[in-house]
Parts: sequence; structure tokens; C-alpha cells
Amino acid sequence: MSCATCHSPEHAYGPPNGLAVQLGGQKLDRQGARAVPSLRYVLNRTPIWHKEYIANPAERILEGEEPPTGGFGWDGRFNTLHDQATFPLLAPNEMANASPEEFASKLQRASYSSEFRKLLGGQIFADPTKAYSQALLALESFELEDPSFQPYSSKYDDYLDGKVQLSDREQRGLALFDDSKRGNCASCHRDSRGADGSHPIFTDYEFEALGVPRNPEIQANASPNYYDMGLCGPLRSDQSREQKYCGLFKTPTMRNVATRAVFFHNGRFHSLKEALRFYVRRDTDPRLWYPVSPAGAVKKFDDLPNALRANVDLIDEPLTRHEGAAPAWNDREIEDVIAFLKTLTDRDVLRPSNP
Repeated sequence: MSCATCHSPEHAYGPPNGLAVQLGGQKLDRQGARAVPSLRYVLNRTPIWHKEYIANPAERILEGEEPPTGGFGWDGRFNTLHDQATFPLLAPNEMANASPEEFASKLQRASYSSEFRKLLGGQIFADPTKAYSQALLALESFELEDPSFQPYSSKYDDYLDGKVQLSDREQRGLALFDDSKRGNCASCHRDSRGADGSHPIFTDYEFEALGVPRNPEIQANASPNYYDMGLCGPLRSDQSREQKYCGLFKTPTMRNVATRAVFFHNGRFHSLKEALRFYVRRDTDPRLWYPVSPAGAVKKFDDLPNALRANVDLIDEPLTRHEGAAPAWNDREIEDVIAFLKTLTDRDVLRPSNP
């Protein structure tokens, strides 16, 4: 496998299929831990990991405190792309290189090794550790500098530049996306120009606990004792004692979202419509998403241990509602929002095929 196996250039540097998590390892038969995010747009504008967090939601509102922000990956545990690249290269369930030395040996045999030698010296492979380090820097440079990671070629970009108009349906979807009393999407997926006039990335790089249902497609979830808790583990360890962070994952960009076939950190949903329906009906119709006990009680937020489910957002619209209440959007309005989200698709992006 290569980086492009999961981060396909033709699919906005996201997955080329609808698998909840991608397959890797020596025989390409081992599941990754999380859904693969797109690398387009976010790389050169992601801030370093930092935090200021208050445990009590009421105090959080009063003091205007912000959640943790930044870093690369769903849990923000890498502050540079150089560091981030080490993980898939050496992970047993991804590229499965046993060591930096093994990776350097493979690189030495690659068809492009002569270009590597030309750039870094004919003796670069005499020091495998240095060759490995330089390869990481080459990957980082490509991701930060190549224009394919930030083409800004969507209809929405043309709209912001005054080149086209949105259709009536797209305009309705944009209004719903921005409405702070209903969808409230733009509070996290910011869609206005920056202070410098730059086009929006559609993420605030912050972390959020949405209570996405447990995904049975992930084999590790067969164990009742396994939980992917985002900022507090299992992949990130330095925040493991911060229980108020459990269940929080970084907000992804919405750019090219309409071309994806897998959504949220655990790949629980396989269509944009279902992902949006969950978002606006998580609390009004929880029986659609969560298991129900023999006594008829809904087990909400079942992908977190009971003691940590209080971390899930219940204070931001549309996540404040109660079972039986009207959802923030009806099905027609969801279709309007989808029409708007399609305007965020770059011209060169292909729709992935479902498995």
C-alpha cells in the first residue's frame, strides 16, 4: 500500500471507497482504527495542538471557554506532518514497516530512488536513519507546497469570487447551514472569508463529542471493553487522565464532503443524507440510531462508557432537543443542505465507489 491507497488524489486525498476503516498490514487484511479523513485544504492551516477546557458545561458557556484545538489526526496528537507520517509508515495495521531501516531499504529499491540520491547525495542510503528522516521531510514538503492540496476550484469558491450564483436550492441550503438556531453548522464548519480575504476551510480545528453510534463494522468493537475515546485514547496517551476529553474528535472540513462514502471518525454512516439525519435527529429520534434495552430504554451514546457519556454535546443547537420533539430540519431541508454541500466539491474530485 501507499499513502494514496487511503488518501487518493482523485478523491480529494481521502479514501477511494466506502469502507468504514481502511485495510492495511503485511497482507492488507487488517483494519485501521478510524475512518480516513481528507488531507485537502487543512494541512497548511492547522494550528498546533492547544487547549483551554472547563469541565462544567454551564461554566463553559458563561466564561466563553474554547475546546481543545489543532494538531493533525482525529485526536490532534501530531503537531507536524513530519511526525504524523511516522505513524502509518510503522503501524502494523497500516504500512507495516518493521523499522525506519526497513523503510529506507524499500526506498532504496524504489523506481524513484535515483531522484532521491540526486537531491540528497549519492550516499544517502548509507545512513538509513537519515534517509528515513529525509523521506518524512519530502512527504511534508509535498503536502504543504503542492497546489493539489488546496485548489479552491469548487462552485462555492467561484460564488465567493462573484463568478457564479447559487441556485435557489443551494441558497436555501446555505441559509440552513448558517442558521444558528437550527442546523448551526457554520459555528464549527466556518464558511465565511477570513480577515485576510482567504476562502474558508469549513472547520474551526476544534474538538467535539457528538455521540456517534458504535459501528459494528469495526472488528475491535466486538469487544464490549473496547472504546475509541478520541483525545483520551487509545491512540493518544498524553491526555488519558483528562476524562473530560473522552469522546472528543477534531472537526473535519466539509469541503468535498458530498463525494465521500464514509462519515464521522468511526465511519458509522455511508451516505451524506444519513449523516445529516443523525445530526439533526440524534436526540429527537434516538431509537433510529442507538440500541434499546429489553425494558425499552434507549442506550444513547453507546460508543462511550456510561461514566463518560456526559461529555457529549447537549448545549449547542441542534443537539439540545428531546425525544419526540421536531428535528431541526425535515427531509426536504436536508436535501437543500446537501445541494449546498455539493457546491463545495472541487472540479477534479471523483465520487468514491462503495465496497
